[in-house]
Amino acid sequence: MRNWRATSAAIAVVSALALATACSSENEDDGGSGGTSGGSESAAAELSGTIAGAGASSQDAAQQAWMAGFQAANPDATITYDPSGSGAGREQFIAGGATAFAGSDAYLDEEELTAANERCGGEVVELPVYVSPIAVIFNLPGVDSLNLSPETIAGIFDQQITSWDDEAIAADNPDADLPDTAITPVNRADDSGTTENFTDYLAAVAPDAWPHEVSDVWPVDGGEAAQGTSGVVQAVTSGEGTIGYADASQAGDLGTVHVGVGDQFTEYSPEAAAAVLEVSQRAEGRGEHDFAYDLARDTTEAGTYPIVLVSYGLACATYDDAATAELVQGYFHYIISPEGQQAAAETAGSAPLSDALRQQFQAAVDAIGSAA
Repeated sequence: MRNWRATSAAIAVVSALALATACSSENEDDGGSGGTSGGSESAAAELSGTIAGAGASSQDAAQQAWMAGFQAANPDATITYDPSGSGAGREQFIAGGATAFAGSDAYLDEEELTAANERCGGEVVELPVYVSPIAVIFNLPGVDSLNLSPETIAGIFDQQITSWDDEAIAADNPDADLPDTAITPVNRADDSGTTENFTDYLAAVAPDAWPHEVSDVWPVDGGEAAQGTSGVVQAVTSGEGTIGYADASQAGDLGTVHVGVGDQFTEYSPEAAAAVLEVSQRAEGRGEHDFAYDLARDTTEAGTYPIVLVSYGLACATYDDAATAELVQGYFHYIISPEGQQAAAETAGSAPLSDALRQQFQAAVDAIGSAA
């Protein structure tokens, strides 16, 4: 199984490539490398200053690659990102202060959107910058992968299916040698956008087997809880008979589930995750620069993987400080650029944005500015 875990070597490669690109692009138009404000001046016009971001831990590997590439092209600029969790990131962004941007595994709800617009003194910019499958991971010695229907996944995490040799699991895996080991579900202990995406999937595809509301707080008592994505992965790795959910970039060598979609079972991949976004609709009632999507979790389209995490970048269309606005705009230009998306794909296994989506998002990034 492919290990999508980011490494320092990969980040170094990204940095070198970004620096080479910046050096070879002098006197050419910059289509989004992050070297300038507005993306229309020479890449030689470097940015400087410091901005901080916080939020989704799922974005951490991608953020490390983005920061390395952007700062290689802009050596006088410093970007920091605290992977404190999706909910914490939204709270810090809305509160303002030291956090200029945020990462979130769920788009802002109505109350948060109102507060974010107030913080920004206008409109918030909300872009799906990181698209990745959520892997259903498990630790069952001798078993590397399993087919599971949506109803079976829901039954396991609702603790109604409690043994690995349950007839529902066996029906999807007639050739597997399933032990009678007890199933230990592992969920996030913290408020989590990954949890919200996962429960959204369960509620959409298996409403009879999953009688819970969509929430970023895990709704079922009695399982094992762990802090953050890395905590869930560690708990599943340390146990036997454990099963959890985590961003696929951190699945490592654990067993993974092929999810029932229509009459097929689909393995997670960046391409299958991106396919879901392409068949989904933009949420209604949002601002011009707000690209929140209502995901088609219940799609039966072949080749799609519906347990997908679409993680957003949050910024303000208007900042009080012109230098902050310029740096945020430049960084977001790099994030959505082909170079930035490829850096994330290579280090975190995410799905690069399509050219069509990137062109739509570019106008929102171009709109970032200051009131000064």
